[in-house]
Amino acid sequence: MSFSGKTVIVTGAGKGIGRACAQVLAARGAEVVALSRTVADLESLHTEIGCRTVVVDLIDPKAARAAMAEAGTCDFLVNSAGINVLESVLDMTEAGYEAVLGINLRAALITCQEFARRRVEAGGGGAIVNITSIAGHRGFQDHLAYAASKAGLEGASRVLAKELGPHGIRVNCVAPTITLTELAAVAWSDPKKSEPMMVRHPLQRFALAEEVAHSVAMLLSDDSAMVSGAVLPIDGGFLSV
Repeated sequence: MSFSGKTVIVTGAGKGIGRACAQVLAARGAEVVALSRTVADLESLHTEIGCRTVVVDLIDPKAARAAMAEAGTCDFLVNSAGINVLESVLDMTEAGYEAVLGINLRAALITCQEFARRRVEAGGGGAIVNITSIAGHRGFQDHLAYAASKAGLEGASRVLAKELGPHGIRVNCVAPTITLTELAAVAWSDPKKSEPMMVRHPLQRFALAEEVAHSVAMLLSDDSAMVSGAVLPIDGGFLSV
């Protein structure tokens, strides 16, 4: 599964799943354009894989569009940028909602739109993978805005697949279970919370970031040429039982 001669934009590439996607795709020959708001993360990633880097806070729509313009016309887009603000239903704040929906949903729609516009101008073709979550399928404590953002992104991805399909652009999602990243460590650090969740997985463990990245690579590749509008759970069987 080679991506030699191909270019891919990865949002949230500084850490977690996004960084793993950048590493896996670069190892398979892709030129990576890494987007992140943290300069130090981008510098270390550049040193590691030789990627192009764009510093951007995707919460700002104008900055998000400018970053996509700087990235230019590429073959693939991986939307991995995401945050969570742990608030219960009764304690949800407007600030928390705006931050989570602004990054996880609005920014992803903007990057998809800008990517698609350039692909259409270039004659079409290409693929998008949006990183969602099993939280969009099951209700988890204190994940109200996060669940809304991920379920919303899956719904939007089906529309993207429908409208962009005639241009040869495929759009899919991967929905990981708890993945061992810094973000997950904050949400699931308490064993009283994490252990009952882990035993609900038939494989009896959580996911690794590189495992999610390998599935992203599969959906971007020609091996998935007839796959569009799909949501692939990366969940060790959690949603099936």
